[in-house]
Amino acid sequence: MELIPHLFRTEYRKIIAVLCKRFGFDEIETAEDIASDTFMSATQTWGLQGIPEHPVAWLYTVAKNKARNFLHRQATFNNKVIPETALRENASTLPEYEIDLSPQNIIDSQLQMMFAICHPSIAPEAQIGLSLRILCGFGIEEIADAFLTKKETINKRLYRAKEKLREENIPIALPGMAEIDDRLAIVLATLYLLFSEGYYSISNNRTVRKELCFEAMRLCYMLVENKHTNKPPVNALLSLMCFHASRFEARLNRNGEMILYEEQDTTLWDADLISKGGYFLNQSATGTQLSRYHLEAAIAYWNTQKDDTKEKWENILQLYNQLLQIEYAPIAALNRTFALSKANGKEEAIIEAEKLNLTNNHFYYTLLGELYTGIDNTKAKQHFEKALSLAKTLTDKQTIEKKIDKI
Repeated sequence: MELIPHLFRTEYRKIIAVLCKRFGFDEIETAEDIASDTFMSATQTWGLQGIPEHPVAWLYTVAKNKARNFLHRQATFNNKVIPETALRENASTLPEYEIDLSPQNIIDSQLQMMFAICHPSIAPEAQIGLSLRILCGFGIEEIADAFLTKKETINKRLYRAKEKLREENIPIALPGMAEIDDRLAIVLATLYLLFSEGYYSISNNRTVRKELCFEAMRLCYMLVENKHTNKPPVNALLSLMCFHASRFEARLNRNGEMILYEEQDTTLWDADLISKGGYFLNQSATGTQLSRYHLEAAIAYWNTQKDDTKEKWENILQLYNQLLQIEYAPIAALNRTFALSKANGKEEAIIEAEKLNLTNNHFYYTLLGELYTGIDNTKAKQHFEKALSLAKTLTDKQTIEKKIDKI
């Protein structure tokens, strides 16, 4: 039954967010159990009786009933008003607990949960793990794949993060206006890392994991649609994601092998996503704050321009110069050097590249191999062979081997 896995991906996270908000972090495992039990009931019931006319409404009704039963049992235990045996007999006299699975409360709950999960007291890797679990509906095995680690490690990491949420008594709510910008920066960093893991993944030799990227984009859309979080850096990040996602279909061939930027079939680029990227980039151009997301989105914009002109690469080079002044990162420095080679020539880029000395990075040696190709092919081959020895994914190794074969 293919419908249930699809609904699990889209509806599990909504049920979890609403129930966590309703119960609080003290009962987060209960919320997960109720959501899981709801889908177990669907599997059993739909297998015997067939798929209901409105499957999502069916799921929500079952989840509400299970949640109310839990709240009734909890009230009975806490207040000791009536014994458990009388609970069933007097069900009609029990309070009617409201479980709000309306579209607006689902959106609000997910947004508030996003800020709670991305609290400064939670480690970054745990923030991503919890986001994947609670906000994206990913299973433990999928999260373990994303982090290249064991399920037991993920379970322990998530357990510690949940304990921290309880200990710190972190509210499931948007922070106050005075605090929202600081907290929003952490949320954006988490979404950026989530998208990056999908855009270039080293898990299971799958270079692109679109589902991670689209989940990051979905959560970023939610921030844009809320008046309190619709800030310039949010629009810039969403713009960046749209521009990158527009080239998904051109990045891999039928065998799952990476296609380099200069060899991509530009007719496969998604014009609609490029247009959306431009829209959100324009929306981000307000206020006085220039974030790394603004600069990276502008670079991504130029990379969607098909003409290979000197002006294009000079613009990209200047944007990388600004980006490295705001926040230095080795991969950005490598990318800047590639842009430098396109704007000013390989000889100048080689001098700059060798200063980086990123000797544990296969991208570094791949870049040097590219720069030396046609200038000193012996050195180029040596650098490619070093890159091959450091590459982690089968796709990267295949790409480098093809470069060696061409020399």
